[in-house]
Amino acid sequence: MKKVNYILFGMLLLIGLSSCSKKLTPLTQGMVEEFDWTETDLKRVQFYLSNDIVLTRDLGREESRITNGKVRVVNGREVEEVRFKKNTPGVIIFSPKGNKYAVSFESSDDKYLIFGPSKKAKGRYVLLAKDWTKNRGKVTYDGKVYNTSSNSAYANLLVDIKLARSTKYKSKEAEGRRI
Repeated sequence: MKKVNYILFGMLLLIGLSSCSKKLTPLTQGMVEEFDWTETDLKRVQFYLSNDIVLTRDLGREESRITNGKVRVVNGREVEEVRFKKNTPGVIIFSPKGNKYAVSFESSDDKYLIFGPSKKAKGRYVLLAKDWTKNRGKVTYDGKVYNTSSNSAYANLLVDIKLARSTKYKSKEAEGRRI
């Protein structure tokens, strides 16, 4: 009888914990249109990464000081690496154009990645690169060009849809005052 009670208690505990957890959903162009979210609205939403993103770049001999990331030696070459883990929180800091957004995952607004909707990914906001080849892309981060694997192409922005839907914004424009 005690064993049954422990099992029931365990199931109730799991149900209780899962109801409190975030329900992360991929951000899509359809969702942005459906909820009529503006850039200002989206700047108030917490985003998360769906997959890991790894950026690498070869360091030239003249570039010996590293300010960001880690330095590794690969085949005798020094390589700088910046990692973004799955579920890393980020915020939109600006929109360079149209429906593309610069998302920062660090405290500096100068360090951001660009995400935009992809038809191939059913409108999901995925990592955008200057150029994608078979198994690599070129991404600008912190003013420098990095390489990333094609796995990063599948990284998209996630949003806690319950929290995003329930957030209400009131906006008012001052009419001015005359004598």
